This record gives sequence, structure tokens and C-alpha cells, in this order.
Amino acid sequence: MTASVVSTPSALTVRPRPRLWAVTGIVAALGSIVSVFLSMALSPEYIRGSVITSEAINAGLMDKRPLLIAFHVATLASGLLIVVFAAGLHRRLHASTGVQSTAPLIAFAGLLLVAAAQVLGTGLDTEFLFGIDDTAINLPGDIGMYSHWIATIPWLWAGGGLAALAVGVASRAGAAPRWIGVTGSVLGGLTVLVALSPLQYMAAMPGALWLLVTAVGFAVGDRRASRHR
Repeated sequence: MTASVVSTPSALTVRPRPRLWAVTGIVAALGSIVSVFLSMALSPEYIRGSVITSEAINAGLMDKRPLLIAFHVATLASGLLIVVFAAGLHRRLHASTGVQSTAPLIAFAGLLLVAAAQVLGTGLDTEFLFGIDDTAINLPGDIGMYSHWIATIPWLWAGGGLAALAVGVASRAGAAPRWIGVTGSVLGGLTVLVALSPLQYMAAMPGALWLLVTAVGFAVGDRRASRHR
């Protein structure tokens, strides 16, 4: 006697997975946020009336080598993953806006600027990770420049603000959910305004927050949309 199996539509339904490029954006955003806080932890403590010397910065970084390694990994990984997210975002926006729209390309290019800043922000890590307290490699004054470098360059998110605004524009053509477009317009505008100010490096916080919210929105939104198809 042969048992028969009755297949129902619900049994044959395959649970859709979140878009990989969107999930990559989530990880990139978290990595960028971690990078910001690690760079703050690596910065010397500025106290009103005190003088920060190269020797003090050098000693501080020597004691925080594990944090310096974590900063390098988080920042560089974030930069590389942002490129993957940028490619996926470009494809998603382009599919809805068409060849006449410049929004997909602007979003892609803006995120590439952020990725470049992340990669360049880690460019001196090896030199100082192994050259701290070695005057044959680095002059005493060099360590101060490096301290400022890691506390500013990876924070440059002006391109992210531009990408967010492009997503906001593309959402009007149905390339993204309305709330993602509004988020892009608000946080993108804030990111660009802060970047245009003398405190440009502070743009990292609204920029990374936009990336996180947007990536989560595309990952979850695409998953829900595919369930109802």
C-alpha cells in the first residue's frame, strides 16, 4: 500500500530570504558606528587648561593596541561592505527609475565616497601599530597627526548624505517605500548640512544611522513584499 502525500500551497511556499546586499548594509552600518566609538576611545583626553603632548598620545596608544586593531578591522570591513551595499542599492533604484534618472548613480557614487574615506582612514594603522614608540620609523610629532587622522577621516560621511538624498528622490518614482524616502530626505539633509559645517566629521552619526535604517528597511521590506507576490 502506497501512502500518498497531498501537497498544499502553504507547504510548497518557500520562505523568502532577506536581500543579501541589504543585510550587508546592516553590517556595514554597525561596523561604521563601532569605528566611530573606537576612534573616540583611542583619542587623547582633552582637559581644559592641559597640554596634550606627543609622549602622552604615544603612551595612550601603546596601552590601547587591542582597540587599535579592532578599529582597523571594523573600519576597513565597513568600507568594503559599503561598496557591496552601494552596488545592490544602485541596481534596486535603477530597476524602478530607469536609465533617465541620475538618482541611482548619485547614490552609488555617494556611498563610494564614504567607502573611500573608511579605507583611507585605516591607511596609516599598520605604520603606527608597529611603529609606536619607535623613533626610527616615526618622529615624535607624527603620532599627533595620526591621532587626528583616525578621529576625523573615517567620520567623513558627506557622500552618505548625498546618497540618502538620492534615495529620497528615487522613492518618488516608487523605487523605495515612502518611509525610506522620507528617512533619506531627513537624515540625508542633516548629514549634508553637518558635513558642510566646520564640524564636518560629526556627519558620521546621522549618516551611519541612515544607512542602518535604510538597509534594515530594504531587507525586511523586500522580504515582506516577496511573501505577498
